[in-house]
Amino acid sequence: MFLPQEVIRAKRDGRALEPEEIEAFVAGLVDGGVGEGQAAALAMAICIRGLSLAECVALTGAMTRSGTVLAWDLPGPALDKHSTGGVGDGVSLVLAPAVAACGGYVPMIAGRGLGHTGGTLDKLDSIPGYVSQPDLDTFRRVVREAGCAVIGQTPDIAPADRRLYAIRDVTGTVESIDLITSSILSKKLAAGLDGLVMDVKTGSGAFLAQPEESRALAERIVAVANGAGLRTSAYLTDMAAPLASVAGNALEIRHAVDHLAGRQVEPRFQAVTVALGGAMLALGGLASDEAEGRRRIEEAFASGAAAERFGRMVSALGGPADLVERPERHLPAAPVRREIGASARGFVEAIDTRALGLAVVALGGGRVRAADPIDHAVGLVRFAGIGAEIEEDTPLAIVHAGSDDAAERAARAVRAAYSIGERPPVIPPVVGERIEAP
Repeated sequence: MFLPQEVIRAKRDGRALEPEEIEAFVAGLVDGGVGEGQAAALAMAICIRGLSLAECVALTGAMTRSGTVLAWDLPGPALDKHSTGGVGDGVSLVLAPAVAACGGYVPMIAGRGLGHTGGTLDKLDSIPGYVSQPDLDTFRRVVREAGCAVIGQTPDIAPADRRLYAIRDVTGTVESIDLITSSILSKKLAAGLDGLVMDVKTGSGAFLAQPEESRALAERIVAVANGAGLRTSAYLTDMAAPLASVAGNALEIRHAVDHLAGRQVEPRFQAVTVALGGAMLALGGLASDEAEGRRRIEEAFASGAAAERFGRMVSALGGPADLVERPERHLPAAPVRREIGASARGFVEAIDTRALGLAVVALGGGRVRAADPIDHAVGLVRFAGIGAEIEEDTPLAIVHAGSDDAAERAARAVRAAYSIGERPPVIPPVVGERIEAP
């Protein structure tokens, strides 16, 4: 007889779980045999005790099989990219259509905000009419017709992960390497991919701030994915500062369409996008190597082909056909906008990027509880980056808020997140080490 509490107790005490125990617990997540408190307790036990590689493979497989596993019949490879999350990381929004413009097909199953990070699905939900969780027939059709579809988990795809994901967000169990690995890969394996490129963040805005922790996560994901038959590589990228000069749901959609249209191309954001895209094209055989892949991604942006694919995807999923051309007509706007002045002059030495993400959550742009609604209009824009020279009239950011009080609270949080010094710091490269299968 399966008793969830016995599985929890076993992991609490450090015993390796048998595949049958993991399979039964995951089945209970889907059929209701495991309560929310029990799921949270096992997540905490795993967060503290960890999983062996065999346990992680078993958990990933069980969550993959908890729903439909897709199979594709496409004229090109099914490719995807996944980020471990950060602040200002809207790369998925522009990379999926760029890869589609280069001959790939991107069936991207994205997540909601987790902890201090923004969720791609929450960003897309700020587009009026956009159906972010379509049925599988619609998902398949849009992928074939537009070359890409960025959606959330449907009830059919990895339903066990969908339930556990929401519980982790509000129970302090986000940072577990094993739970991150299983969550990511269960969705990607269920999506029926031919290749996956991981963007594993490191720095103050990453779930795992230390490079050695991020490297361990990248190595674990690459090992588990390739062991499951999914060709996967990873890049470590910098999250010591927001990736783009914006954080907030509708604000990041606006940033994405401006990037696609060539109206605002930020070097850090572009560098990560092009590196990941080049790796995806090489992995899928659409480029001879990553260098050629990067050139093709850059051409997709410059020619407008990526923007055209994005517009086609948005329209096919119910959104406005002219979003790229007229984002201001469709995206919600906050009633209060205020510059956040610095409390000192000098150079930005460091940023507590996680604190900036939490400031957006506090504005209503994220969740404190799983059922909390999202205010898609709020957020922060025009971040001063590391190394920026701050004068008396230089804003650290501009807050978009629902009220004056909320704006003032955000301003205090932003000032506290910035360290201002007398000399400009050394700025690390945004794209770092590449991790491949052993």
